[in-house]
Amino acid sequence: MQQTEVIRYALLAGLLVIAYLLILAWNDDYGSAARPADAGAASADPLQDVELARGEVPASASAASTDAVPRDDSVPEIAAGEVPAASPDTASGVSQQEGLIRVHTDTLNVWIDRRGDLVKITLPKFPVSLDAPDIPLTLLDRTSSFIYVAQSGLAGPDGVDARPEGRPHYRAERDFFELQPGQDQLVVPLVFEDPRGLQVEKRFIFNRGDYELRLEYHMTNPQAAPLQAAMYGQIRRSGGQPPDFDAPGMGMRPYVGPAFTTVDSRYEKVDFDDLAAGWEARVPGGWVAMLQHYFLSAWIPESDAEHLYRGRERPDGTYLIEFVGPVTSIAPGRTEVLAASFYAGPKIQSRLADIAENLNLTVDYGFLWWLSVPLFKILDFLHGLVGNWGFAIILLTMLVKLTLYPLSAAAYRSMANMRRMAPEMKRLQERYSDDRQKLSKEMMDLYRKEKINPLGGCLPMLMQMPVFLALYWVLFESVELRHAPFLLWIHDLAAIDPYFVLPLLMGATMFVQMQLNPAPLDPMQAKIMKLMPIMFTVLFLFFPAGLVLYWLVNNVLSIAQQWWVMRQIEQAAPASKSSR
Repeated sequence: MQQTEVIRYALLAGLLVIAYLLILAWNDDYGSAARPADAGAASADPLQDVELARGEVPASASAASTDAVPRDDSVPEIAAGEVPAASPDTASGVSQQEGLIRVHTDTLNVWIDRRGDLVKITLPKFPVSLDAPDIPLTLLDRTSSFIYVAQSGLAGPDGVDARPEGRPHYRAERDFFELQPGQDQLVVPLVFEDPRGLQVEKRFIFNRGDYELRLEYHMTNPQAAPLQAAMYGQIRRSGGQPPDFDAPGMGMRPYVGPAFTTVDSRYEKVDFDDLAAGWEARVPGGWVAMLQHYFLSAWIPESDAEHLYRGRERPDGTYLIEFVGPVTSIAPGRTEVLAASFYAGPKIQSRLADIAENLNLTVDYGFLWWLSVPLFKILDFLHGLVGNWGFAIILLTMLVKLTLYPLSAAAYRSMANMRRMAPEMKRLQERYSDDRQKLSKEMMDLYRKEKINPLGGCLPMLMQMPVFLALYWVLFESVELRHAPFLLWIHDLAAIDPYFVLPLLMGATMFVQMQLNPAPLDPMQAKIMKLMPIMFTVLFLFFPAGLVLYWLVNNVLSIAQQWWVMRQIEQAAPASKSSR
């Protein structure tokens, strides 16, 4: 075996090893082993109070370590898959889920308890699976085995949620609110008045076609002295993957857990395990989010003033992340509005970028984000033209191939010349079979004379690997491709091909491509190369169908390009000989 050939096939093997290690690294970095929620979570208090020292924002997580809220399990569990719908009972103000206020818009089904906390949210435009198109995906929920709720309140010296008697219970004019046809905005007002005469109205504002809701506290001071309060928002969640999580191929597990934006890091993930020791940061503006595959929930304070962000593990095994805003002073007789936004929905990059700076980074493309982001933008543009994500992937493959055409053409010319000179290289091998050093020298002289790059065959694959990995993360992270159909049996490009047709076709095209390459001089090397299509086929069985489609189309285009280059070389060879 020649030294150059050893290097060439060592590079091929190295590419396979690197790809495998990258997959393992992704799994370590973004994976999260599913673990069951604490069995006693349903009987524990689902709300955590925030206590503030008088007149100031707490400086550490210990400021909220005292739970002054009395345990209250009066909120019933919500049946899985229940969607609020108008009925005679709801019209008369009687809720089918006693104590809960239900809100139905075109994008969100929301359940709010009497403390004004979001205890369940489902997404009617996103079915839980293709097999259950009428069951909306549940994002927030509270059951006996899993808790994921969003809480908010007013803390501080005069905050109604910091009272010794516990958090307030609000009253609403009815138990069911629905966004009507032709209505662009829905306001859900909750009202509380304490014995001191302090009036608080907690307004949830929903907009048509949006997954962001606005929360406003209208606080009126009837007293003669100023009042001081600070708004806070919390997300409490059990650890691990969601109950309905369906693991992608290759055993990949997307990142599940908290994320923040800080002064030092535009996007910082803090694993559940890291919250055991407590985490906090002070950030002007900012946001706090809880991520899972394709979806997230996030609190986004309205003001650019400095906010305290922190996270911790609760004694019951659940995790809490929160923001606490600055203390606001309310003059006698005045009404002040403290507000924040809450997002609960899909990771739509363009919408997240509009809501808050760096929130779009929660669509995590890994270390190849600089390549994945433009790839997705091109893919999204092509989808707008053809209306099918599969055809968009095909067009994207053609554009990538066209962009890399000059480099790949040079590589194929080198391979064609090696194929043309194979008989001469075979003769050299036979002549100098006993003198490896002389054989290497003669082979290098032949390469220089014929302008052959023995490593040129690796170039097309080397050029494709970054694009391949970047596209993998686009398919893995972009909710737009979730449940995106292609043709016939391909109903989800982000999932594996159910009948493995695309991987088998990809393996067949790879076998054809191998036949166009120059045959290795070493018999053992030749056997290894014959196994390559089989190895890749097995590997691609567990990749998303969209990624296999990309590689299949790339192979077909490569075969066409390589055949054309080889034909030109072979036609030019006789003319070159006759001119000598």
